[in-house]
Amino acid sequence: MTAKNLNQKKPTFFAIVVGEHSGDTLGAGLIISLRLTHPDAKFIGIGGPKMEALGFESLFAMDELSVMGLVEVLGRIRRLLQVRKSLIHFFTTNKPDVFIGIDAPDFNIGLELKLKEKGIKTVHYVSPSVWAWREKRIFKIAKATDMVLALLPFEKAFYDKYNVPCSFVGHPLADDIPMKSDKFLARTLLGLAQDKKILALMPGSRGSELSRLLEDFFESAKQLQAQDSELIFVAPMISKQRVEQFNALKAEFAPDLAVEVVLNQTQEVMVASDCLLTASGTVTLEAALIKRPMVICYKFSLVTFLLARWLVKLKWFSLPNLLANESLVPELLQKEVCAKNIVPLIKERLYHDQSQLNDSYNKIHQQLKCDASKQAANAVLDVLSSKSLNNSK
Repeated sequence: MTAKNLNQKKPTFFAIVVGEHSGDTLGAGLIISLRLTHPDAKFIGIGGPKMEALGFESLFAMDELSVMGLVEVLGRIRRLLQVRKSLIHFFTTNKPDVFIGIDAPDFNIGLELKLKEKGIKTVHYVSPSVWAWREKRIFKIAKATDMVLALLPFEKAFYDKYNVPCSFVGHPLADDIPMKSDKFLARTLLGLAQDKKILALMPGSRGSELSRLLEDFFESAKQLQAQDSELIFVAPMISKQRVEQFNALKAEFAPDLAVEVVLNQTQEVMVASDCLLTASGTVTLEAALIKRPMVICYKFSLVTFLLARWLVKLKWFSLPNLLANESLVPELLQKEVCAKNIVPLIKERLYHDQSQLNDSYNKIHQQLKCDASKQAANAVLDVLSSKSLNNSK
């Protein structure tokens, strides 16, 4: 063995597991930032298309973990346990320098706990909603992770109360989205009329969300179009599978409704729109950063809803309202999701001045604009450094 080989260091191995598209975006930003200091690093685990485009190696498809709701998870529990067991075996056999679980807490926290017990440093990126329900989970999180990376400022305050290591990193969306979005340019790129009102129909990224929400979205759209024949409807979809499902449900519930379906250009559609009718989720924060009024809807399975109503202790369920600590945007849940409620709320936001709402959105934007991917990478490297120091003692 030559002196050169003796001095040659193994590339740093970052293990990452994400469970859905928003996590894929966070993971991609993190990989880019980590490569600035570790250009030869390996990234292996479960990732989405954005991460894989950066050379990330996925051991399983990200869709394996894309399950929403307590009842839905129970239906997939056997497969989820198989995947987690396989990951534990792989990462304990091929030890990463740091494991980073991005969101998907019900899957990742248990995985992190097992890996930490094997001496692997762990980071959880995106705090679970322990401040909203199942507060005692924070004790399991403390055992499972060396550091929690929080996207929202009030989350760090909660962890500090329990002396659990947490770093507020801001939100990458606030870094990526400009303070003022160009509606004219977005409409030009999408080939949409400049002089018409546009409503985006955004029923979510999961098949179950489309199944539960689209009938009411279509009925609302039909009533709105009856009152304004020039109103344009655009529906951004994240995959061909969702496009097919959307078109099938439209053929069933609104065959005569004209809707422009756009693939893989969700943010552009939001910028081009005057108002959004949307499912709950990260997309509502994205909409707030783009500065668009919205009506937020969500439907759970009945059992999930009853359990959540019993366990959750929040005034609001959407990120814009939680961040503002006030009711900025209307929220409709379960039976409230119907055309009778949706139509007047949309009309109020389509045809009236929204400057006061935009002022509140600007405050949220400034609060979250922290160069999040860089902050997250620095926090991960701090954990990596502490590992190196411990190993050197």
